[in-house]
Amino acid sequence: MEQKFELIAKTFMGLEPVLAKELTQMGANDVEIGRRMVSFTGDKEMMYRANFQLHTAIRILKPIRHFRAKSADDVYEEIKKIDWTEYLGTDKTFTVDSVVFSEEFRHSKFVSYKVKDAIVDQFREKTGKRPNISVANPDIRLNMHIAEDKCTLSLDSSGESLHRRGYRQESVEAPLNEVLAAGMILLSGWQADTDFIDPMCGSGTLLIEAALIAKNMAPGLFRKEFAFEKWPDFDADLFDEIYNDESQEREFNHKIYGYDIDMKAVNTARMNVKAAGLSDIITVEQQDFKNFTQPANKSIMISNPPYGERISTPDLLGTYKMIGERLKHQFKGNDAWILSYREECFDQIGLKPSIKIPLYNGSLECEFRKYQMFDGKLKDFRSEGGVVKTEEEKRQMAEKHRFKKEREFKKRLEEKEENEEADILNFTFHKHDLGRNRGGHESFDRSGKDRKERKEFSKGDRKEFGKGKDHKDFKRGGKRDFSKGKDFGKKRRFDDDED
Repeated sequence: MEQKFELIAKTFMGLEPVLAKELTQMGANDVEIGRRMVSFTGDKEMMYRANFQLHTAIRILKPIRHFRAKSADDVYEEIKKIDWTEYLGTDKTFTVDSVVFSEEFRHSKFVSYKVKDAIVDQFREKTGKRPNISVANPDIRLNMHIAEDKCTLSLDSSGESLHRRGYRQESVEAPLNEVLAAGMILLSGWQADTDFIDPMCGSGTLLIEAALIAKNMAPGLFRKEFAFEKWPDFDADLFDEIYNDESQEREFNHKIYGYDIDMKAVNTARMNVKAAGLSDIITVEQQDFKNFTQPANKSIMISNPPYGERISTPDLLGTYKMIGERLKHQFKGNDAWILSYREECFDQIGLKPSIKIPLYNGSLECEFRKYQMFDGKLKDFRSEGGVVKTEEEKRQMAEKHRFKKEREFKKRLEEKEENEEADILNFTFHKHDLGRNRGGHESFDRSGKDRKERKEFSKGDRKEFGKGKDHKDFKRGGKRDFSKGKDFGKKRRFDDDED
């Protein structure tokens, strides 16, 4: 029987319950919610599946030592107690990322240096040689977490953040994080039993994440590699079995629609949808939300409009007033979910939400609000058996430990004219920089150097990734050849801000 061990799944503030539910449904044991993380236990298969299948995890850590330390010297001594030959050799490379919340340890990089020194010194004392440091593409990634004097050293089994699915070819300004997008969809309770609409879809992140959830496709399907694939005990056959298992995928008999006023955004979304092989269920069109009309079929709407922070429109408050008007008159009988930041913007929608869920979008403490649209008066809706707020929603709203009781949004803008001028001076709606994504990381290399498939196909069934055929074209077709050397191309540097 495979040995079980402790694991930690990192996520964003506000998504912990959703992640815990995902883990429970996956069969994880001892699931416990923490701050921006969920701990659980499982075996090697569970660790592989967590990386491959979870929609709301940023990374999966495998703790190898817990200890207390009051100084950098304490950290050094504790790290030297570990037998590093179990994890590393002098021919391997490693790197250390540290997350520190402590009065004693104020600089995370200094902690990382002490951990590196302890490992290197142990090898020098035993063998006279030392493993090298590689920030870009190490064989082993370590994660050091310190909360006051409590220290946890973990192996990072994910490598690059799991939000980097691999399907994004290009992006618009300030694209929505894939993990946050998936969390929003799962928080809404959508069961893939209706059509899905995003009227301000940008690069299409919500659309693609909705499709993956609807078809129960693993988000790790598009990844080039995971860090655990370089571990000494990597079980290639086990992971190959997980990777090629399509038994849990399901049919989706509805449609997903995306709209955007910017044609460049529409083209970008279409490119990303095609790369994910989901063009059969996702349609993206150019359309101003002010021209949105009542959908023919039962639908849910989930959207992330501009906030006036990183991107905006010339008339931010007018945009939200228009959103409320469209929902009220052209979305009757359906539910709409809006993620935004400013209280002023929500006020302009002019509708009463049935639930408000606090979520962080980057550093911004936002709210995810549900608007249940019904035809006629609330009294009549309830008398006919309509439910405005479910018991689960009432429970969530009653939780004591939500972010802040009184949320501190920025000061209300005094005049609409002032708001418009500020937005025009500082923001551009859907500004594009297709060569690089936000944060300076190189975008997916369309020259083909970084697009080598993560899988070897047999019998001439090899397909080129990103050509827009059905996802099975590059997922299926035979067992992956792990014995051959893999060239995953130059990896991007990822600063682990979200952890």
